[in-house]
Amino acid sequence: MQKQATGKLIDLFVDALAAEKGYSTSTCRAYRHDIVEFFTILQENWATEQPKASRDALPAPDTVTGLKIRYYLGILHKKNKKVTIARKLSALRTFFKFLIKQGVVDRNPATAVTTPKQEKKIPTYLPVDDIFRLLDSIEAKTLLKARNRAMFETLYSCGIRVSELANLDVEDIDRPSGIIRVVGKGNRERLVPIGRKALGAITDYRKILKRERAGTDADSGPLFLNKNGKRLTTRSIARILEKIAMECGLVIPISPHGLRHTFATHMLDAGADLRAIQELLGYKSLATTQKYTHVSIDRLLETYDKAHPRK
Repeated sequence: MQKQATGKLIDLFVDALAAEKGYSTSTCRAYRHDIVEFFTILQENWATEQPKASRDALPAPDTVTGLKIRYYLGILHKKNKKVTIARKLSALRTFFKFLIKQGVVDRNPATAVTTPKQEKKIPTYLPVDDIFRLLDSIEAKTLLKARNRAMFETLYSCGIRVSELANLDVEDIDRPSGIIRVVGKGNRERLVPIGRKALGAITDYRKILKRERAGTDADSGPLFLNKNGKRLTTRSIARILEKIAMECGLVIPISPHGLRHTFATHMLDAGADLRAIQELLGYKSLATTQKYTHVSIDRLLETYDKAHPRK
């Protein structure tokens, strides 16, 4: 059956993403969803081009053309942002690149389709006073509040992704050296400095945890636990931060990713080198890091005014 053939190719592709590129389960799931969505839309709109016996099946990859991909993008434009459309097109390009290597097709129809031009968004971040107000508002008098203080002190101190925070284990922290081991995208490991404030908050949290939950192993396992003693999810961390920000009265909506932007912006404003920030954030490309120069334009202009001899 054609459906089995196309579905099998998608399975092989997703398996390769996990095995060869080290992509996470959630990333592989997103790739699968995007590709299945594309072939489903093709099946719904071009079924008459297939033999009657296979009109209920997903089309074969070698029937895909640039025109059909453009039609698919046109449907997406009705209810998706440009960044989402670009991601789905990128998934198709990667899929067909894989099929070429497998000898299934001899061309990549997605390469002829132009990626939608992206709007340049300035990352949301908090001014220094606001981030201090947010963190200081979390009075670590209970176990959960001590955990929350430790989590968000760590996010701001290290600039790591929320998924990286959720995946931290106790043994990933080297207190004497002030370094944490982070496993980022593609299972790439990196070492990131962590400040004294964050380390102190983590120590306080683990002390309360050990005292109140006697069965908890203080030296191993997930660093941040939910009320049931399990590893916190990224969604839970985001909800906790949203609630704290509202209680704190912050005008600017902030997310865990916003704390990452805040870290990068404050580092750049203080004179940190862009390449150093790239390493700390775990970005493969310097171009990805350069978006933070937009939020630091005031500092650049001030430096220019002070330094340039002929303004």
